[in-house]
Amino acid sequence: MRSNIYKSILSFVIGWVLLSTVAFATTNLDSSLEGKIRRELATLSYYSMFDNLSFRLDGSKVTLSGEVWWPALKKSAQRVVGTVEGITSVENQIEVLPTSSYDDSLRLATARVLFSNPVLRKYLRPGVSFGLLPYRSDIHIIVKNGNVILEGVVLRKTDSDVAFVVANGVSGVFSVTNNLRVKNTKKES
Repeated sequence: MRSNIYKSILSFVIGWVLLSTVAFATTNLDSSLEGKIRRELATLSYYSMFDNLSFRLDGSKVTLSGEVWWPALKKSAQRVVGTVEGITSVENQIEVLPTSSYDDSLRLATARVLFSNPVLRKYLRPGVSFGLLPYRSDIHIIVKNGNVILEGVVLRKTDSDVAFVVANGVSGVFSVTNNLRVKNTKKES
């Protein structure tokens, strides 16, 4: 029964995130090659706050990296990026996270705690993509073998600090790595 509750919550969160992602992607007007790749990745089915996709563009070659908890997402990312006009090859270095009900429960618990915090609630709003768009304020929760990694972009350093402290308070988490970047700081795609 507990597993069904987790699955229901996870399905709801993923559905909500997907609707938000599609709503944002249709209004994004970035026509650069990087913008087109970001848009394709952000609109992928199953791409959620529990995944982290990034890429490096070298001429017409794209190298994909990051972590995904849904195995089909790795192939889907490679497929959609390969269809972008001007891209000649795609190297896929995306890691598929191990299947673990323990990690799944930590993902949900961490999301619940993070986004119920008044300081962080603003990062979970309708119309906001959880994609890798660098000018967006989003938090990705990557869980691997009980260890949590926070990825994404926040508005202020204090938001990053709060996310780190709150995630450390989740029962059962072994460690938390805070890779959150502050908006308008230099980063790669």
